[in-house]
Amino acid sequence: MFCIADSGFGLSEPAKFRVFQPFFVDVTLPYSVVREETFTLKATVFNYLKDCIQVHTSLAESLELQVESCTGCQYISCLCANEAKTFSWNVTATKLGKGNVTVSTEALESHELCGNEIAVTPPRGRTDTVIQALLVKPGGVLEEKTHNVFLCATEDPVTDEVSLKLPEGVLEGSGRATVSVIGDIMGTALQNLHQLLRLPFGCGEQNIVMFAPNIFVLQYLEKTKQATPEIRNKALEFMKTGYQRQLLYKHDNGSYSAFGKRDAKGNTWLTAFVARSFGQASSYLYIDEQHIQDAVRWLGQNQLPSGCFQSVGKLFNNALKGGVDDEISLTAYITAALLELHLEKNGTMVDDALLCLKKASHDVNSTYAQALMAYVFTLAKDMETRQQLLEPLDQQAGKPGGYLSQAKDEDSSEEVMEDSLSSIETMAYILLAHISKPEVSAAEITATSQIVRWLTNQRNPYGGFISTQDTVVALQALARYAALTYHEAEGVKVMVKSKEGSQQEFHVDKNNQLVLQQASLQQVPGEYVVQAVGNGCVYVQTTLHYNVPPPESKATFVLNVKTAPEECNHAARKYFDLNVQVSYVGDRESSNIALIEVTMLSGFVPLKKSVKKLEKMPLVKKTEVQPGEVTIYLEELDKSPLSFTISVKQEIEVQNLKPATVTVYDYYQPGDSVITEYNAPCSSDVKKEDSQ
Repeated sequence: MFCIADSGFGLSEPAKFRVFQPFFVDVTLPYSVVREETFTLKATVFNYLKDCIQVHTSLAESLELQVESCTGCQYISCLCANEAKTFSWNVTATKLGKGNVTVSTEALESHELCGNEIAVTPPRGRTDTVIQALLVKPGGVLEEKTHNVFLCATEDPVTDEVSLKLPEGVLEGSGRATVSVIGDIMGTALQNLHQLLRLPFGCGEQNIVMFAPNIFVLQYLEKTKQATPEIRNKALEFMKTGYQRQLLYKHDNGSYSAFGKRDAKGNTWLTAFVARSFGQASSYLYIDEQHIQDAVRWLGQNQLPSGCFQSVGKLFNNALKGGVDDEISLTAYITAALLELHLEKNGTMVDDALLCLKKASHDVNSTYAQALMAYVFTLAKDMETRQQLLEPLDQQAGKPGGYLSQAKDEDSSEEVMEDSLSSIETMAYILLAHISKPEVSAAEITATSQIVRWLTNQRNPYGGFISTQDTVVALQALARYAALTYHEAEGVKVMVKSKEGSQQEFHVDKNNQLVLQQASLQQVPGEYVVQAVGNGCVYVQTTLHYNVPPPESKATFVLNVKTAPEECNHAARKYFDLNVQVSYVGDRESSNIALIEVTMLSGFVPLKKSVKKLEKMPLVKKTEVQPGEVTIYLEELDKSPLSFTISVKQEIEVQNLKPATVTVYDYYQPGDSVITEYNAPCSSDVKKEDSQ
């Protein structure tokens, strides 16, 4: 307790007291169910009063639930002192989405006998209501497609057409779509700083995506004078959390690796990534300078006599062609980090690295490396070498400024340049090379607008991109571009019209420019026209969500899932083991970091001891247990099969049980994946046969 007196203040011992509700209801239901599954909803009423009461317990009607009629079921009952009684309903999930389950119990005004006692009516607290959320899923595998457009309206209306088409084989009723509008090209990222990717954040590199983008967002908001206390505090909170978590992955020698001291060595690329992020963040929160110095010193210890840097430690993203897996690109990345840290005058470390890159600049063939080096020499203010690197990019694209002519469709997410992952980074570095000079001409800004348009269209529903590094680099480039081209929205009306006649309308002005406005689109599939009228720019994103059965494997991983026992018996109704065997069969020697996501059957939960036990296996770096899902991080997978077991138990009985999935995918190549379904030994069909 805090006390203020006339002279000073003091702290007293805290006073403790317990509040207890003598009459209440507790509801038990699964975290989620699949549509058309039936489960038993249980509500237990507790009476800690000294008298008997007569209670009526009811389940409110809901669009998400269909309640089976129950002849002979009683929902009015006597409840005497220190007694509890459970009421139940057989419920079938009918509508997708998150809905509320509402259960109420009321002490009735009654003077009937409850056993040998007369029921009383409590003077206070006669009713208790519990509202719990229930997620109804369509089953199968969720897929999302986005269409992004940045529309700038002046005197004349500007339009864009959106086609929401569902592929064949979509699970019935799973198609749904949303449209969101915000008056800022950085708006989606601003709203989703906590989750720019639909991916786990369980290792040192993935954690940095929770940290670095906040820096670019704050820099952008300050330059455009849009930094509100709310957004600033949110960004700083994420940065503080990310900073503290990142230190968990530091080695004693100052380097960093994906899993910290669980790895044998630090990693040069990740260490540079962390050093540049910490250096940029030091303007906004306290960063111990020693951490940056330790990282830079370790990088210097791994600089070769040529000035280039050697690759140390395991580089998990081994699929980048011409990316950071070769000496020149790695050196360019580290040099960019050192220049962004303003270490140009720190001995000869940067000068030697630039000399190495300059010698290599005439022979480099990788578009990725050319783009990255062009950005490096822009930072180093060596405009001659920068221009030598940028000119071939223009020529290769077929026309000045037309870097995207190699794309099959400028507005598609098809591969561009070397592969789908590095293309985003490549385009972001080209953009950074053009707009990071001390003075950027209007002509150069106009020439880069095509890149911005393409990058914008590659964004996911959360404002990020495919993976960690491309998200960080692309957001850095977009934020810098947005700051150069920022205009306050005076007033824009956005209309989203379907050909069937439905219409959504949004209004954006300087007062709500950073507010994300969102609405559902009713016609799916459907054709829509987006029109912006007024004076200002708006970022419009339509997202199509749907579920499909597990797709066929692309022969990258082999996955086998079996239950033990396979046949139903008495014990298997409550407990069984899930045996998983997986191996990599792709073109490379091994995969990158591989993630295994095991979704739980409705009503089942994993035994945490069995999951934790997996971390003793050589390739398993980490495990996580989330509601309804277990995630296992593997250092890599090769041709040798890896087998493991997870034990699960039933918490709530569910009938008509639908299958759950096990997914294995390469973190850096999400397209390299395999999904398979499994069911409980005593699923509904087996239970019926077993009971006959």
